[in-house]
Amino acid sequence: MDKIVHQFVKNATEEVRVSLTEFKGHKLIDLRIYFEPEDGGDRRPTKKGITIDVGLYPELKRALLKLEKELLKEKLLEAEALEQIAGEESASCP
Repeated sequence: MDKIVHQFVKNATEEVRVSLTEFKGHKLIDLRIYFEPEDGGDRRPTKKGITIDVGLYPELKRALLKLEKELLKEKLLEAEALEQIAGEESASCP
């Protein structure tokens, strides 16, 4: 089971992928940077990233929510950007 849940451009030659995967019977969440090889072809994974058991997802989400609060507090992120994402997510849910 390898399923890309979301991906976004990091820079001209790299992208970040969030995937659900499985290894030795363990269901995993993989957040990884992929690069575009010089010879062309499909993007390839780098060692830059993390893979965690899906059971740790609540802790990952807790960390991201704390990060979001801190980014807003330090004015490193505009609330409007988050509102736009929330609107996109609610439109895509059945």
